[in-house]
Amino acid sequence: MLSSPTTAAGADPQRPPFEVADVVREYGVAVRATHHVSHEQARVLHAIAQCRTAALGGHVEVCEACGTEQISYNSCRNRHCPKCQGAARAKWLAAEEALLLPVPYFHVVFPLPPLLNPLLRVNQRALYTLLFQTVARTLRKFARDPQHLGAELGITAVLHTWGQRLTEHIHVHCIVTGGGLTADGTQWRPSHPRFLFAVQALSQVFRGKYLAGLRRLQAKHRLHFAGESTELVAKEAWEAFLSQVQDRAWVVYARPPFGGPAQVLKYLSRYVHRVAISNARLVFVGTGVVRFLYKDYAGGGITKTKELPAAEFLRRFLLHVVPPHFVRMRHFGLLATRARQDKLTRCRQLLAVAAAAVTSTLPTTNPETPTAGFEPTSPARCPACGGGPMCAVAVLTPQRGIPP
Repeated sequence: MLSSPTTAAGADPQRPPFEVADVVREYGVAVRATHHVSHEQARVLHAIAQCRTAALGGHVEVCEACGTEQISYNSCRNRHCPKCQGAARAKWLAAEEALLLPVPYFHVVFPLPPLLNPLLRVNQRALYTLLFQTVARTLRKFARDPQHLGAELGITAVLHTWGQRLTEHIHVHCIVTGGGLTADGTQWRPSHPRFLFAVQALSQVFRGKYLAGLRRLQAKHRLHFAGESTELVAKEAWEAFLSQVQDRAWVVYARPPFGGPAQVLKYLSRYVHRVAISNARLVFVGTGVVRFLYKDYAGGGITKTKELPAAEFLRRFLLHVVPPHFVRMRHFGLLATRARQDKLTRCRQLLAVAAAAVTSTLPTTNPETPTAGFEPTSPARCPACGGGPMCAVAVLTPQRGIPP
């Protein structure tokens, strides 16, 4: 069994017993030697291995009441690191709060069929972008149709690429306003309180638009074929592949609607800045294996334990590293950057709500940090006496060139 890589003085009392970083430190070198690891994936492994260790420096903190000292090491701030999402999430929620309208919200999920995974794996940027575009165009097509709503929706879309067992499950979660603004800006048209659009019709349009987009990308020679998708270079194989994908079920599904902005914020606080697996789900790391918890949704949502060889665990984890600077959360419709504020102001006027009326019911967290790169890893109060505040008294410079 692996032990904690931190010393007793630097140990985090809230640290889970096992972390993805433990797997990376113990087995990362072997995985890089036996598997193809891209430059970006290698950067992620390096960052996770060094996160909150002496390699990145930190602070010495002292309790003002009892004098207890502890070390808080700096975070890597890589967006794929399970330990570095808290401050980013708090900062994002503070900005997102201002975009919410006092209306019900719907949750719609657009998954891609697994048959596309080999092609997606080697065309992430192009095909993830196409997925966002297709989702937005599908929802806006229905919303603008007078037979459905005849108005413009507000859409927040978040890309997830994983399933509970770290397998590839590419899908987009959409939070959609329960109503929209008419084209002339004179009306707010509410949707049905329990129903947005028929999911079967959404599925068919979504499939048609995405496959049309695939054809356009191939016609413009913007798709790359490698690995399992290599054979698709041939025209006959490509057409047969598209026909096969066309025949598969594309199942868009809708979850129960949110009651209002407070529930939306609670949901987004869990889904935005999320990584493929949290440290809390790991139950064992050692002897060449990793065990973690997952929910078996096909079996009624029962929590089970999955065991994988450490190399396979890391291989699956790295499947969910997105391209550099790729934006995994995007806004469309009323929330698109262009004219966003004007449209939201008009919506609030029509809803008879002042622009500053939407407030969060979630606890506030200050995302600011004392020094660039530093995120507090310890509780505000002393872990020894529980009373005194912990104050930074010294800066520890990064120890470059040492193992994390």
